[in-house]
Amino acid sequence: QVQLVESGGGLVQAGGSLRLSCVATGSISIKTMAWYRQAPGKERELVAGITSGRDTSYATSVEGRFTISRDNAKNTVFLQMNSLKPEDTALYRCATLGFPMSWGRGTQVTVSS
Repeated sequence: QVQLVESGGGLVQAGGSLRLSCVATGSISIKTMAWYRQAPGKERELVAGITSGRDTSYATSVEGRFTISRDNAKNTVFLQMNSLKPEDTALYRCATLGFPMSWGRGTQVTVSS
């Protein structure tokens, strides 16, 4: 089973940027990877996904502001977040899709107004 560790979260003012990283213990080259987020009182939301062929998809709420990418040689997935808004505040977790599905513990992103 793949183990995932996220980093890069923090406190940032509205309009600022953060870059999240997710490092896997094993190869992710054949896996579709995704970033999810969940804020208190809200359902978990799929933020962005990237296939093994590097096709990407985004939630409408982040499209144009966030970019997901991957470096298979380093077994790492990134989420570049620009023009951050207070509503982006959430715990961000990365995941491998498919069976089995693996989850990281998450990294907190807090955007102040």
